[in-house]
Amino acid sequence: MSISAAGVTPRDGKALAAASTAVVLWASAFVAIRSASEHFGPGSLALGRLLVGTVALLCLLAHRREGLPPRAAWPGIAVSGLLWFGLYMVALNWGEQEVDAGTAAMLVGIGPVLIALLGGWLLREGLPSKLLAGMAVSLTGVVVVGLSKSGGDSSSLLGIGLCLLAAVTYAAGVVAQKPALRHGTALQVTTFGCLIGAVACLPFAPQLVSDLAAAPMSATLNVVYLGLFPTALAFTTWAYALSRTTAARMGATTYSVPALVVAMAWLLLGETPALLTLAGGVLCLAGVAVTRRT
Repeated sequence: MSISAAGVTPRDGKALAAASTAVVLWASAFVAIRSASEHFGPGSLALGRLLVGTVALLCLLAHRREGLPPRAAWPGIAVSGLLWFGLYMVALNWGEQEVDAGTAAMLVGIGPVLIALLGGWLLREGLPSKLLAGMAVSLTGVVVVGLSKSGGDSSSLLGIGLCLLAAVTYAAGVVAQKPALRHGTALQVTTFGCLIGAVACLPFAPQLVSDLAAAPMSATLNVVYLGLFPTALAFTTWAYALSRTTAARMGATTYSVPALVVAMAWLLLGETPALLTLAGGVLCLAGVAVTRRT
């Protein structure tokens, strides 16, 4: 399914370009996180990424003179900031220390199913009958991925659990962000969500200072890249596109991410998931596809 078929109308060229940008940059983030995690802890990597992103977004916000978002936008900003910018990033960073980038992306790839479920329940976007069928297929895929790792050590199973936690917090963050975009601009909602996530991760500041002192320049540049592009740019373009469609349909645009991640991880890191893991990942994505069939 193309991004346009997933809910961003072809006539809205800017929204389509925004969604495409977010998808590609988030795919690259899985690879950059996997590489940087050799030198940064989960919390310090999240804090470094968020600080870079916050500075860039605040500078852009000041340049555009958009100011503070309306009061009505703040509840959604606060929840998405804590869950999506904060907890999601820490959980994903930790999970990618235990499993390869492709496996992590396939597990987080069930997020669109959860977005559709939460969006239908909380945002009254509807709960189509195919949603339950898609969830069953995706959960079967998760079980298969778990079985593929069960012969390994406990760290792999921990990584699976952390990636599933990341999927849940990502979905909850998207659903919380949608109402905020009715009141604030995409840049306002992203900027202050990122700021709240950075504040929530401040307890990791001592570790970040220590990691920066010991990390090679290449790893530090990975953190800067994560902050500028998959965070500042991708989250803003995502919010822009999300403001123009439903949370469920926008979530469906991300199910191409795992395929991109597997390709990037193979080319850049030399990582390829095991065949059984790939089979489980395909089931995860097939479940998402079932929920989006028209």
